[in-house]
Amino acid sequence: MPTVEARKERAPFWSSLKDRVKGFLPAKKDGDAPKFKRPKMSRMQRKEAVAGWVFASPLIIGLALFTAVPMFCSLYWSFFHYDGFNISPAGLWNYVQAFQDDEVGISALNTLIYAIVNVPLNLVLSYFLALLVNNAHKFTRVFRVLFYLPVVIPAVVSGLLWKDLFDNTYGIFNKILESIGLPKATFFMDPRTAMPSLIFMGLWGVGGGMILWLSAFKNIPKDLYESAKVDGANAFQRFAHITIPMSTPIIFFNLVTSIIGSLQYNGTLIFAPREGRGIDDSLFLFGVKIYWEAMRIGDIGYASALSWMLCIVISLLTLLLFSTSKWVFYGGD
Repeated sequence: MPTVEARKERAPFWSSLKDRVKGFLPAKKDGDAPKFKRPKMSRMQRKEAVAGWVFASPLIIGLALFTAVPMFCSLYWSFFHYDGFNISPAGLWNYVQAFQDDEVGISALNTLIYAIVNVPLNLVLSYFLALLVNNAHKFTRVFRVLFYLPVVIPAVVSGLLWKDLFDNTYGIFNKILESIGLPKATFFMDPRTAMPSLIFMGLWGVGGGMILWLSAFKNIPKDLYESAKVDGANAFQRFAHITIPMSTPIIFFNLVTSIIGSLQYNGTLIFAPREGRGIDDSLFLFGVKIYWEAMRIGDIGYASALSWMLCIVISLLTLLLFSTSKWVFYGGD
């Protein structure tokens, strides 16, 4: 039988790894040494701990019941033929079927176009909107409230409101166009104008991003601007070399959340023709495709597989963004 030294020579990697692991473990104490005892919590500390768990319990229960459980259920159903009543094994058939479904390609392309245009447009507009209301003047607070008000309107109410505004017969926008002698616009009723109308409607919520930009601007030390002025930097130079670099953490946060939100968007179900699909499937987004498969066709197993495919794509894009986030400047860098 080989000796211990011979085994170490044959496996130097495992022996060195074992030594390193031992280095992280606490040293063994002598038998006479007193054993460590965790200090007991006082009555007040126990009350504070219980109160903390009680206040956090609604969020924990909500995440467990309405997020964690549905996620595991959808993952399970994605490997079955399931219509809500009958279930039978399907293996990977649902995932294979997604690559053979023409509607998946149409919805994925529409979602990609929407995200490519909507994400940078909202980021840029909300950024410059925050710059406009960042300066202190008489009506600053009023403008901030007005720009943020659309964000607090529920999504369903907002969708129905825009449906009425874009209506071809009695919509306010067409009434305005008629009053100035211009022809009526088709908006969601024409495949050529449906996507631009959806992107234009998305600008309704730029006030939400404005609030985050304002929080970033308020955290920029004023000493930097004063020093730049002393050095002769003009307004554009201060903006390019101070404002933008110091707000890159919020830029990165808004970029990630905007991409995730755009890829998951299914708000066309509220206002678009053909129950969210749009004329000639012009507004048939991937989120709408998942809804149709689950609620209209009744193939919950296939819809679950599509949901997890979307989750994988979003996760990969998020990992890509984090791996290329060296341009983000943090205070301690």
